[in-house]
Amino acid sequence: MIQEKHIEEALKELFANLRFTAEPAGLYDPLRYMMEIGGKRIRPRLCLTAYSLFKDSFSEEILSPAAALEVFHSFTLIHDDIMDKADVRRGVPTVYRKWDENTAILSGDVMSIESYKLISKAPANVLPEVLELFSETAAEVCEGQQYDMDFENMQQVPMADYMKMIGLKTAVLIACAAKMGAIIGGASARQCDLLYKFGYDVGLAFQMADDWLDTFGDPAVFGKAIGGDILNNKKTWLMIRALEKASQKEYEALQLAMALPVDTDKQKAVKIAAVKSIYDSLNVGEDAKKEIVRLHEQAMGYVAELGLTPDCTALLKNYAAALIGRKK
Repeated sequence: MIQEKHIEEALKELFANLRFTAEPAGLYDPLRYMMEIGGKRIRPRLCLTAYSLFKDSFSEEILSPAAALEVFHSFTLIHDDIMDKADVRRGVPTVYRKWDENTAILSGDVMSIESYKLISKAPANVLPEVLELFSETAAEVCEGQQYDMDFENMQQVPMADYMKMIGLKTAVLIACAAKMGAIIGGASARQCDLLYKFGYDVGLAFQMADDWLDTFGDPAVFGKAIGGDILNNKKTWLMIRALEKASQKEYEALQLAMALPVDTDKQKAVKIAAVKSIYDSLNVGEDAKKEIVRLHEQAMGYVAELGLTPDCTALLKNYAAALIGRKK
């Protein structure tokens, strides 16, 4: 088993040393910019963590595939920002705002290609399995984004459809990270499948916690302004749950609150307060926290079936706690 501090060290070294083609600068500079603005690195971290359960040291066989997960994730963010017309990502201008849409599209495309170049460095004996897992996951992430866009034109979204969407858009890549690390680490087929299920449920809980934080979190902890989902009328878990629970009167009040203007800071504050008031009256924030806890417990149930030592189990427990615990 590899210790948690060595996983942290490997992550820092991996992304400090990650290099891409120099020219043409107009293509590769946006890619470097996107990687340098950082992020939580939750996908490569889980990949290395899963690998650590079955190996005693890191090598190129796992480091490059782990990096591929972050490069691919960053590619999806570049394209998501174009579709969402987002101006800021991680506190700095988005790629398409700093350059332009065409540059962002092309740089995103080459990031996707770069992720496959990194994946191809997985050990030859498991490369077909790793490629199949990664390719299937990549398609699923795109499917999730399409469902998310489809939801924008729907008056109401069933909760089952929402959970399917975040499963595809967010959870499958986290699940892929866990399973990929296990495959390259030499885990059994059953252990690989259990770690995929662990990653999937942790991924769902992570996205739900993100929804919760956007409305009820502390901006200083969350890292961005609160209420963005409300201002954009996003169909989050909270909104869908509120629409499910609302009486006719509450439903009408929620529709009126969602229709409020957001042209000035004062109007934005009024709208956020109005929607939050309805959420509080329906107790949807507490409902979300209970569901996050349920998913976390289910994920840890899969860990209990892995047959690992207590130290190995602690690695996964700590990962889940760090990822989901942000809602506290």
